[in-house]
Amino acid sequence: MRPVIVIAIGYDIQNSIPGTLERTMPENKKILYRGKIINLYVENVTLPNGARVEFEIVEHPGGAAIVALDEHNRVCLLRQYRHVMQGWMWELPAGKLDRGEPPLTTAKRELEEEAGLRAIHWISLGKMISSPGVFTEIVYLYLAQNLEHVPVNTETHELIEVHWIPFQGALTMASTDEITDAKTLAGLFRAWRKLHKKFLASD
Repeated sequence: MRPVIVIAIGYDIQNSIPGTLERTMPENKKILYRGKIINLYVENVTLPNGARVEFEIVEHPGGAAIVALDEHNRVCLLRQYRHVMQGWMWELPAGKLDRGEPPLTTAKRELEEEAGLRAIHWISLGKMISSPGVFTEIVYLYLAQNLEHVPVNTETHELIEVHWIPFQGALTMASTDEITDAKTLAGLFRAWRKLHKKFLASD
C-alpha cells in the first residue's frame, strides 16, 4: 500500500483530512439573483485557518441521473443539444429535483419523460458533486434494470435523441472526449464497478 501524503498550508495537518473540518457558517449572505432553477448569492466566511473570504455561490436544487441497462447489456444514452456548450452532448437520462422530492422519484420521472423507459429494478450508485467550488448541486446516481418502454414526454426546450449503446462501448466513449458530461462519466464508472464488484473483490 502506498503512503498517503497530505500537504497542509496555514492550519493543523489533522484538520486537512476530508471530513474533519468544522463547517464554516456564513457571516453575511447577499442574494444577487433569483431564477427559475438557480439562485446566485455571495457569502462572507472565516475559514478554519482564519482567512476571511468571499464566495460567489450558485444554489441549485440538485438532480438525478440514470444508467439504464437492457437485457442485451446496452445502456441508454441521450444525444442532447446543449445551448450553453454550443453543441450536442452524450448524456445519461437525468433531471433536476423538484422541491422536497426524493431523488429516486426524480430518477423514475426523468427516465420516463426523456427516454421513454420504466424500470422494475433500481440500485443506488451514490452521488456526485458537480462543482464544489461554485455549485451546491448534488446529483444522485442510479442503475435501472428490467426495463419496459413507455411514451416519451420531453419538453419543448429539450432536443434529445435516444440511443442504445453496448455498455462496453459506452465505457470506451467515456475514456475519451466523446463523453465529457461529468454525471455521465461518474454514472458509467459506478455502474461498471457495481456490476463487476465480485471480480474486483478477487483482485
